[in-house]
Amino acid sequence: MTGAHDDPALLLRDFVNTYDIEPGREDLPAPERLAGWLAGHRLVPDGTAATQADLATAIALREGLREAMAAHHTRREADLPEDLEDALAALPLRLTLAGPRPGLVPLDPPATAAAGLARIAAAVSDAAAAGTWPRLKVCQESTCRWAFLDTSKNRSRAWCSMSTCGNRTKTRAYRARRRPPAG
Repeated sequence: MTGAHDDPALLLRDFVNTYDIEPGREDLPAPERLAGWLAGHRLVPDGTAATQADLATAIALREGLREAMAAHHTRREADLPEDLEDALAALPLRLTLAGPRPGLVPLDPPATAAAGLARIAAAVSDAAAAGTWPRLKVCQESTCRWAFLDTSKNRSRAWCSMSTCGNRTKTRAYRARRRPPAG
């Protein structure tokens, strides 16, 4: 079973963006929606069920990935967030060297939500092998935190959108500099 994206970085970006911080929009509010998202991205077959425990693992995985992507702005690998470590440890993965694409594969049968989440975790390894993992970042605007793939030549992009989040940040900094000193 393969994901809807050829590029594992885009799958990871889309998964992290299932929660939009600014409006507080949650695309995975219930196990059924998680199962639908996984099926929609061809990570599990249609009709696969998810449990409340699967949803909790998915949220921990998503938010841990968001935190790990935030560390990519510093160009140094930080320790993985504890919640991410726990979520990854809960997923049924194994390393295989067989087949056309050696790497991490789910242990569970393909028709479980855990197997779909394991495929998302395996996408981290695939993105690292493709060189795109360090280019996955989250917007540095604190009210946004939207995941994006930094395709800039020098890998210095800080915001999901210069016209929105970049402009907000720069306008705030400008106003702070123009404000008369207190006291």
